[in-house]
Amino acid sequence: MRVLAAPDKFRGSLNAAEVAAAIAEAARSCGSECVELPLADGGEGTLDAFGGANRWTEVSGPSGERVEAGWRLDADGRAVVEMARASGLALAGGAEGNDAENASTRGTGELIAAALREGAQRVLVGLGGSATTDGGSGAVTELEPFAPLNGAGGNPEVLVCCDVETVFSDAARVFGPQKGVRPERIEHLTERLRRLATDYRDRFGVDVSRIPGGGAAGGLAGGLTALGARPVSGFDRIAAELGLRDALGRVDLVITGEGKLDLGSFDGKVVGGVAHEARRHDVEVLAVVGTASTEAAARIATRDITAEFGGRRAWRETAECVRRCVIDRLGPATKS
Repeated sequence: MRVLAAPDKFRGSLNAAEVAAAIAEAARSCGSECVELPLADGGEGTLDAFGGANRWTEVSGPSGERVEAGWRLDADGRAVVEMARASGLALAGGAEGNDAENASTRGTGELIAAALREGAQRVLVGLGGSATTDGGSGAVTELEPFAPLNGAGGNPEVLVCCDVETVFSDAARVFGPQKGVRPERIEHLTERLRRLATDYRDRFGVDVSRIPGGGAAGGLAGGLTALGARPVSGFDRIAAELGLRDALGRVDLVITGEGKLDLGSFDGKVVGGVAHEARRHDVEVLAVVGTASTEAAARIATRDITAEFGGRRAWRETAECVRRCVIDRLGPATKS
């Protein structure tokens, strides 16, 4: 049997490459061929899906502190940047330690600028894990000299990988609470975003308030779009860049997965996207996941490692639990 390992990360446990490696090790132990294709949806883990960082740049963290942020530049001029590495909530100490009103995307702008200075012609920006609600103003300040970021006429192209549809002015209302914004400050930040949208329209001629997904990462998506960057579906773009469709044309089974499978997993996320593409190629799908809701498990063949091995083992021995599920699926078929 020819197998494709195409998972997302198991948040807090394994990155996507580690999950893919566990699947592949199990498949090969059963005599199957296996291709590893770790994926992401444009959120945290995007850089890992492309092989991890091969460059490091010191930039401003979300609170102004200096941080070493990893990013990637490939020989074909494609760069991959994760805003969480420069402006992420984890860098600010989580929601409890974050100054959500003042957290800045300046470091993300510095990271993209570093990529452009080193010759990147195309920059993919993953937006997950943001600490910010500044509408991208910090990043815009750093990147305005490089505009337009639209790839036309020899200009660099910046692709903003989104997995949400939230509009610019709703960024504080939708994402603010998870970043530590107090309820009584939501309206203040919403009004700030509205004023910023007007400023972007006046300065750059782009109405970011009308762009689906412009509110991603506290409005960073909208800010970058004001400079000519193009918002794209995170999963679709990453899957295309990494060759998911071609890989599916050469296998019998694709094994995907993520930490938590729920109905949202089928809306722009890796598991749902892989399942959709696999059906188009008439390829069988199995999702090996950390935990699954009943409704989601009814939509795709699923192995829930928490249900099968218990929460303690699923958390501490995640890779081994994944391997056991794959061997259980492939072993009998391979030996028959």
